[in-house]
Amino acid sequence: MDKKQIIKQLDMIAVYLEIKGENTFKVAAYHRAGRALENDPRSMKEIDDLSKLKGIGKSTAQVIEELLVHGQSSVLDALEKEIPRGLIDLLRLPGLGGKKIGRLYRELDVIDRDSLRKVCEQGKVRLLSGFGEKTEKHILQALSEQQRPAELAVPYMLELAEKIMCILRQIKSIKRFSYAGSLRRTKEKMKDLDFVIETEQSEQTSEDLLTSLPVNEVVGRGEAKMTVLLDDPAHVSVDFRFAEKKTYASMLLHFTGSQAHNVLLRRLAKTRHEKISEYGIERSDGSVLTFDSETAIYNYFGLTYIPPQVREGKQEIEWAQEGALPFIKCSDIKGDLHMHSTWSDGSHTIMEMASAMRAKGYAYACLTDHSRSLRVANGLSFERLDEQISEVARINKQFDDFTLFSGTEMDILPDGALDYPDEMLKKLDFVIASVHSSFSQDRRHIMKRLENACRNPHVRLIAHPTGRLLGKRRGYDVDVEQLIELAKETGTVLELNASRSRLDLSAKWLDKVQKAGVKIAINTDSHSLQMIEDMHLGVETAIRAGIRPENVINTWPINRIRDFLLQKKR
Repeated sequence: MDKKQIIKQLDMIAVYLEIKGENTFKVAAYHRAGRALENDPRSMKEIDDLSKLKGIGKSTAQVIEELLVHGQSSVLDALEKEIPRGLIDLLRLPGLGGKKIGRLYRELDVIDRDSLRKVCEQGKVRLLSGFGEKTEKHILQALSEQQRPAELAVPYMLELAEKIMCILRQIKSIKRFSYAGSLRRTKEKMKDLDFVIETEQSEQTSEDLLTSLPVNEVVGRGEAKMTVLLDDPAHVSVDFRFAEKKTYASMLLHFTGSQAHNVLLRRLAKTRHEKISEYGIERSDGSVLTFDSETAIYNYFGLTYIPPQVREGKQEIEWAQEGALPFIKCSDIKGDLHMHSTWSDGSHTIMEMASAMRAKGYAYACLTDHSRSLRVANGLSFERLDEQISEVARINKQFDDFTLFSGTEMDILPDGALDYPDEMLKKLDFVIASVHSSFSQDRRHIMKRLENACRNPHVRLIAHPTGRLLGKRRGYDVDVEQLIELAKETGTVLELNASRSRLDLSAKWLDKVQKAGVKIAINTDSHSLQMIEDMHLGVETAIRAGIRPENVINTWPINRIRDFLLQKKR
């Protein structure tokens, strides 16, 4: 576990203890331990003796050591078994912390949203000291506003899918599997999850799934399919489709969809007097053809392989008839130009992040810790930025096959000013500018801020241009079409932020960016080693927009990217 994950676990233990009604000193001990780690600039690997850190006691040190060694905490595991899962979901309601939730649990038997709504409607909450009628009314309003949306955002669903996949890997009767449906097509929102599983023992696989998964309800169960509602806050529906080896590829293709894409394939089959289904291709003589891969199915129709992200029933068949689709692939990425270290709000040291990027096979990466005004992220002062530039130079001497560029993610301040003066910016290899504050400003103010950044000769890229967080925040009021024109005029690159929480810019806008001739950078904005792996989500989003590799600057080889960074903006 990295530092951020450990801090999150310590805070979660504190919340559980608060819900249980443990004494405040015990609760505070875990919060203190988390803050001690957060305030220490070193990564977990560099902290050799936890007991020397002020704020970490013997018991909390043992929990941290256990998390480092085993990736889980027996203390947290025991608390999770003791405290109803639905109580943690209540933390999302404004005004409810661990202490208040604990009182609702212990005094009114509240265990989830439904039971909380019930006691509010019965007027019981207002009778608790410290709550009152106003609080009761606010809770009911929040419960109403936060009802499960018709569709859930990709960060929530992907995290859920990853947990399910960890379980699938441990079930012996499963030969192989893949998620399908909207998630495989990298849609930003989806209603449910779909998995295709190869197994010769569907009944046993169903049993193993029910034993291993947190299931709230079994909706349907048969030889070829099982549908369950998970015991998660959103009660997500998951379809498991069971396939034999010979039908796995056809079933994966069919249940990946989209429905519109499947209609196009059925029409193609019909012109050959054949039928295509999840079981294969039925020929006119009644025989059924099966295939080893999706590629083989497309090739059978005279098509090149069509990536899931463009299977939307539009032009993909025509494109595939003309030959290989010219869209970007993960293997095209040569580097990552947006990442953070422990110098600001990252979880790992500069060397750890650089080494991880190098291990990915990248030729280069750029360190872009936050600028001085973003104090919540430990932004770098002038002096610390100078020190970091020297540190990057020192690290580069240790590599002969990898280059680490020095950079910054600089705040565009509410008044439109940039957080560092030009004399600081010219010392850096690469300057990113982004909005992190005053999201409520009107469009005119937001666009003036972005224009000031684009027109600065040192700013090469606008990061996460709309500021959205999928499923959590819409972002600020930005005129993206005007921003694209500004970027075109000034030679500024626009980012596709590959973080699963952002995917910003979206596929809708990326298509317009490419058509305008504006360059794109696909970056992970990594604050940890784990986040580096989200690059594939950025690439898949780019594929949805039909982005070609030559229009993405971090597909360029090291010499070309270095020349680009040395060039002055027009």
